[in-house]
Amino acid sequence: MSRDTSRKTAKEKEEELEKLPADVRARKETYDWIQSLMVALIICVLLFIFCIRIIDVSGTSMNPTLYNGDKMLVSDILYRPKAGDVVVFKTDTYDPNKALVKRIIATEGQEINIDFENGIVYVDGEPIQEDYINELTTTKLDFIGPQTVPEGCVFVMGDNRNASTDSRKKEIGMVDERMILGRVYCVIFPLTELGWVS
Repeated sequence: MSRDTSRKTAKEKEEELEKLPADVRARKETYDWIQSLMVALIICVLLFIFCIRIIDVSGTSMNPTLYNGDKMLVSDILYRPKAGDVVVFKTDTYDPNKALVKRIIATEGQEINIDFENGIVYVDGEPIQEDYINELTTTKLDFIGPQTVPEGCVFVMGDNRNASTDSRKKEIGMVDERMILGRVYCVIFPLTELGWVS
């Protein structure tokens, strides 16, 4: 019964609106539109402050997956790092003011080793399939393996292996999971590169 009353009330309100002069009705409709747009804007702002970030790629270390100037959507909501994910993180020892984007190669407890002569990366003694890399991994940087990834950390490398500063460099090393800003989900600009990141 209360539903019928509310329907009548809504219908009555609509009829009352119809009876108003055109200029008053136009102002009321404009006010309703502005109110709806403001609510949508506030929701978008809150979403981008607390859930999603737009971050620019700076450099070529993630070619061919990401390119210099790409804009990415990044989120850490319900995110648990896993091998193969492309993530954005910060590190106090390399450049605390700069966010880096790299791919997770190994997670806590896994053993990482690299055969630089043949360019093969091993995780737990098994070579990993890396269809996403620009070229084989032949640049050693400071890496001496094998290494076991400590608890709460990940080992990361750029897809452009021989032009990337990553976990092979002692200033970055194993990345604390708490320093991960989020996973890269997609590229939103330029539109020619629009798509999911895998």
